[in-house]
This record gives sequence, structure tokens and C-alpha cells, in this order.
Amino acid sequence: MKKWAMIATWRMAVEGVALGADILKNGGKCQDAVERAIMEVEDYPFYKSVGYGGLPNEVCEVELDAAFMDGKTLSIGAVAGIKDYKNPVCIARKLSADRFNIFLVGEGAEAYAHKNGFIRQNMLTERAKKTWELRMKEITEKNLSPYDGHDTVCMIGIDSEKDMAAATSTSGLFMKKRGRVGDSPVSGSGFYVDNEAGGAAATGLGEDIMKGCLSYETVQRMKRGMSPSEAAQSAVIDFSEQLKKRRGHAGAISVIAMNNKGEWGIGTNVEFSFAAADPDNEPKVYLATLVGRNEVKIEIASKEYMEAYRKNIQKPLEEI
Repeated sequence: MKKWAMIATWRMAVEGVALGADILKNGGKCQDAVERAIMEVEDYPFYKSVGYGGLPNEVCEVELDAAFMDGKTLSIGAVAGIKDYKNPVCIARKLSADRFNIFLVGEGAEAYAHKNGFIRQNMLTERAKKTWELRMKEITEKNLSPYDGHDTVCMIGIDSEKDMAAATSTSGLFMKKRGRVGDSPVSGSGFYVDNEAGGAAATGLGEDIMKGCLSYETVQRMKRGMSPSEAAQSAVIDFSEQLKKRRGHAGAISVIAMNNKGEWGIGTNVEFSFAAADPDNEPKVYLATLVGRNEVKIEIASKEYMEAYRKNIQKPLEEI
């Protein structure tokens, strides 16, 4: 059993995981660790699918979704379609302390944020606006699909007292319809955590993930005795096959999982990157590749991969 551990979706999470790991290894609580870790991702303008700098909807508005869950009490807080407020994960966590009205959307979420003193900020950057303008041009000139990009940052943590927490944050599907909400703030679909079993969180095409409640399903499989890797991969592949059978196709789906011993695993039907840390392993990025129905190859991301990623997201505005 590990004294503490964290796992998160995507390369963009590793700096946040490092901050969360510092909290946990110094005896801090998992709730604080996952919130602080996600704030780090939300605040970084070069990550185009979360928080400040997130890609806008069809009318060039940045609408953000976020959620927070406490595995000890099963308390949940969530916001969706919130505009012009910094760190939606913090708003979600505050909502989780309430008995009623724990999931707020749009103007209601914004009014709550204002009343409770959260920071108001224009979340649309010049980089994101230019990316939106280029996509609009491509849609008109090349008849391309508008939709691209739906990488949610998800965090799961366990602390030295064996409490667990999970949180998510995203700007959602690029060029989405105004008011569209994916799986990320929806309990059981985008996230779920229970001290008695473990936690799971999902990233990918929310419209497909919501059809299967994959995070809750993954936690239930761990509760029945599966390892995090077995639970996550079997849940993803079983449901992907159901989607293909019933609808002819399945979108990109990846799930991170951690049991209440601090052991982690992932499930995916695509290539996927994630970050993790525990007392024996410093925060690092891993790359996952599907090599068989129930087999995922995991390797540590190379320095070359990390540098290429950095250069790509930080390329000068004129090169976009």
C-alpha cells in the first residue's frame, strides 16, 4: 500500500501533479492536492483545452466545465458553461460543501462565483482567438468538420490518511454549440471516487463517454476485485465495442484509475499520455499505446517527446 499517490490525464498535468505531490508527501490532504494541481493547469495559457487559453465555442466564447468529488463523504460539486471566471475547479470544490444546489450552470454558476468572491477574468486569449479564426476559415474554405480537441484534465489523489479525491476541468469540445456540456462535470461519467474502492476519471469524446458512465463503472469493477488497470481497460474496451455494435463507431476514450491502496492504472482505445507520482516515483509523463484488446503498452515519455511538446504548444502566435 502506497502512503500517497496521484494520477492525472495528459502531458499538460505533470507540473500540477508535481505541486500536488509536494502537498501529499508533506502530509497534506488529497482534496487540497487535486485542487491545486488542476489550478496549475487551468492557469497555464498554452494548454488549449483547459481554463485560461482554452479553445472557444462556435461563437468564440470560452465556456468552462469543472467538477470536484470527495471520496470520504461522496460530496460532489460541479459547474458547467461558466464564462469569465478563473479556476472553475475551485468553484466546484466550494459547491461540494453544500447540501443542495451542488451543480450550477451558465449564469447561475457565474452569479454564485461572484457572490462568493471568485476572481472574474476574461478567459479568451489572443492565441485561442486566432486558432478559432483559422478554424472558421477552414470550415468555410475546405468544408472541414469544426470539431477538434477535447482533452480534459482529470486528477485523482490519495493521501496518508487513505482519503481520496478527484477533480476535472475542461473548456470542452472546440467549436462546440453554445451551452454544450460533455461528460467532465457529470458524476459517474467524467469522474467518480469512493474511499471504499478507488477513483476513476475520463477524457475523450464526452458524448460517447456519457453513454456508458465509465468512471462509475470502473470504480465498481475495482470494488469487485479488479486491479485499476484491469478495471479501466476492460470498462473502456467493453463499452467501445458496445458503441461500435450499436452505433457503428466509438470515439476516443481514456480512463485513469486508482484504487484505495494507491495503485494506479489506465484504460484507453487510443494513444494517450498521462502523469503520475507516488513515494517511489517522482512526477513524470507516461505514454500509453493500445497493443491488444486488453493490453496497453506504457512507457516513460522521452526528453525528445517532452521538448517537442513544449515547442509545439508555445510556438509564436504568428506561426499558428
